Amino acid sequence: MNFEVHIPFVELLGFELRKFEGGEAEIAFAPRPEHENSFSVVHGGASMTLLDVAMAHAARSVEPGMGCVTIEMKTSFMRPAQGALLARGRLLHRTATMAFTEGRIVDAQGRLCAHATGTFKYVPRLPVGGRKTQPLNTIRTD
Repeated sequence: MNFEVHIPFVELLGFELRKFEGGEAEIAFAPRPEHENSFSVVHGGASMTLLDVAMAHAARSVEPGMGCVTIEMKTSFMRPAQGALLARGRLLHRTATMAFTEGRIVDAQGRLCAHATGTFKYVPRLPVGGRKTQPLNTIRTD
C-alpha cells in the first residue's frame, strides 16, 4: 500500500504503509545503519518520526481528504529499537478540527519499544506544488 501523498522525509526513511482505515494505521520500518545512534540502535528521532506518521495517518484514515499537522506529541521509550519495526497508530477521539491519537512501536518479537500520544489538527490539503514561499532573509522588491 502506498502513501497517498508525497512525503520526502518518509520516503528517505523508507517507511511502508501497511494499514490505513477506520481510525488505525500501521507502518513498517526496516532501519538501516544510517538510522542508528551512537549506541547502534534506532535513533530516537527516527522512532519519533515513525510514531508521528503512524498517528497522523490513523487520524487521516477517517478524513482522507484532509491533511493533518502535529500540534503536540509526547513519547516514552521503553527499550532500544533494533531490527524490523512496526508502528501502530490509533485514533482515540476526534472533534471537527482535532484528532487525539496514540501510537506504539514494536520490534520483530512483538516487544514494545516506544509509546506516544499525539494531538493533530485537520487542515485542508495544499494545492499541488504547495504554497508560494519566499526564502528567509531576503528583501522583497514588490
